[in-house]
Amino acid sequence: MISAQEILSGVGSFSSYDLLLFEEKATRKIFRKNDMVLRQGEICQSVYFILSGSFVQFQSDHETETIIELHLPKEWMYNHASLIGQKPSDTTIKAFEDAEVIELSLYHLHELIARSQSFLNFGRIFDQANHRTYLFDNALSPAEKYQYIKKSKPLIVQVFPVKLIASYLKITPETLSRVRANC
Repeated sequence: MISAQEILSGVGSFSSYDLLLFEEKATRKIFRKNDMVLRQGEICQSVYFILSGSFVQFQSDHETETIIELHLPKEWMYNHASLIGQKPSDTTIKAFEDAEVIELSLYHLHELIARSQSFLNFGRIFDQANHRTYLFDNALSPAEKYQYIKKSKPLIVQVFPVKLIASYLKITPETLSRVRANC
């Protein structure tokens, strides 16, 4: 079983008291394959730390699904624009496989910050969008995109099929297959 200390290690330094507060406010949740964590149009009210399993975050126009993010264990997951702006989500988050998460609601995060300034460190998890920005704002070639995700999220290629990874990288599955064959 992963401890609160391990969950929060990427966020900052927390005292024993802080860890107890976190354990008091965070809840463990189980999702089955294809369960929805957040539906397009809903307002994101929580952040989730993935203990096991994986998730897909996508936009849908009823004909096609465009992959926005692929989430793996030991990552924080949420819809950034919806959570920060408290506006309807433009994406859906769905369990790709059976999964277990730790959920921390925005309400409880605010309570934690009110009780301990250490929880202001949670601002670090809200910078995750920078990883995606780097990937798509730097005019990377398909091979560079693939190398970047292999380095930053090596499990992606073991967990998700080529079609989903290609959609995430905004390249065709055929291009991704060629890139993988040459790596």
